[in-house]
Amino acid sequence: MILPDDTPQSHRNAGLKVGSTQTLEGNQLKLTRSQWTRVAVALIVVLTVSACKKKTAPAPPPPPPPRAPAPTASLTANPNTIAAGQSTTLIWRTDFATDVSIDGLGRVDPSGSRTVIPAESTTYHLVARNDSGTQEATARVTVTQAPAPPPPPQTNETEAQMFAQNVQDVFFEYDSYDITQQYQQVLQRDAQFLKQHPNIRFTIEGHCDERGSTEYNLALGDNRANATKQALVSLGIAADRMRTISYGKEKPFCTESTEACWAQNRRGHFAYQR
Repeated sequence: MILPDDTPQSHRNAGLKVGSTQTLEGNQLKLTRSQWTRVAVALIVVLTVSACKKKTAPAPPPPPPPRAPAPTASLTANPNTIAAGQSTTLIWRTDFATDVSIDGLGRVDPSGSRTVIPAESTTYHLVARNDSGTQEATARVTVTQAPAPPPPPQTNETEAQMFAQNVQDVFFEYDSYDITQQYQQVLQRDAQFLKQHPNIRFTIEGHCDERGSTEYNLALGDNRANATKQALVSLGIAADRMRTISYGKEKPFCTESTEACWAQNRRGHFAYQR
């Protein structure tokens, strides 16, 4: 502020005071505005930085894990040919499989073996799976059936009649099982017929007369049947075609108590075996 020269000194001093006060207030006001300006700049910087941070793109997700390879599978049977009633072993191996099953066995381990007894020829089917795919394998087991037994030889009345007509009994002396010369010749003729008919099987029955105990006559009848059998074996007839049995005095051919009747009961009798 400029005062005229004739302004009293006191007024001049007052004017100086007033001017100084206004100048101080102006400086304080400028200082306050400067501080506000700095605060405003600082806020702008903070907001700018925050905005930049918000605009930063998020990190990409990690890539998915690589898929497992498709499974592999093999299946074998050892042995692969068996007879009915026998067993075989299935052997399998897989890689990368998470689920393995075999028809008839259900779910199984990824690799292993199992003993099986198939009743008939069978193809075993294995399926191995995972998320990448499926693999199959098969093994064939052939079951051979046992051959049917040969049919029994046909029995007909003609053969039985021929046997009865051509094979003659052997008779023995009292209390003996020795074959006499007469019946050695009879057995030779019997053997000749039996050789011509090798499929015929028969039983030799040992019989006794009524005299003596039951136990004694059973033993004597057994000796007579076996003596007859051994004589035929010596003449070339196979032993497995003949069987022996003793009836002692239990099944007489004649029931009279005479010498002639007793002689009929002391025999080795041939019975056709059906």
